[in-house]
Amino acid sequence: MSETTPQGEQDQPVPETDERQTSGAEGAETGMRILLAEDEALIRMDLAEMLTEAGHTIVGQAADGEQAVALAQETSPDLVVMDIKMPGMDGLTAAEQIGRDGLAPVVMLTAFSDKNLVERARDAGVMSYVVKPFNAADVLPAIDIGRARWAERKALEAEVADLGERFETRKQVDRAKGLLMSQLKLSEADAFRWIQKAAMDRRLSMREVADAVISGMPAKK
Repeated sequence: MSETTPQGEQDQPVPETDERQTSGAEGAETGMRILLAEDEALIRMDLAEMLTEAGHTIVGQAADGEQAVALAQETSPDLVVMDIKMPGMDGLTAAEQIGRDGLAPVVMLTAFSDKNLVERARDAGVMSYVVKPFNAADVLPAIDIGRARWAERKALEAEVADLGERFETRKQVDRAKGLLMSQLKLSEADAFRWIQKAAMDRRLSMREVADAVISGMPAKK
């Protein structure tokens, strides 16, 4: 994936902070600190411009997975946008380490929409993915989904300590979200907030609320 990389720019890490500030209240509310990892310099530049124009700040750029992990540890970004195919440590391996260390949600870029690849990305802790070629209409919703799913995971981790029980809780919550999205026409993020609020209002766990949604019975106080 280096055919379009300008001479001299390949494999060069670019830790940096984009000092350009967002304009308007919406940008101030939604702006994230984003790390980019992509071995093609032109794609990195396009992504940086696209995300900056949307009100986000680029805190670092990497050309391979090893650099991405190091910069994630150094900059503590809100989100990482990373290519799946890179020299050295690939994006999936880097995503696994970033997710395992709890550093940031990862949105994966890929030229392939292969089901097995998507499943591997999910198992690596990837929160969302975008298939190349892409534009702002593809990337921006994906990073919003990635951030929302990361927040969900953190909320479940705070509620459930046991790893096995956390996995089962996540499966039930995902099933309940799907039902709420279908029946109430909610977005994925709004469906999770519905479950979270119901749990708080009724002094139940999110697992109990999810079970009640799935069973079709109202959750009792």
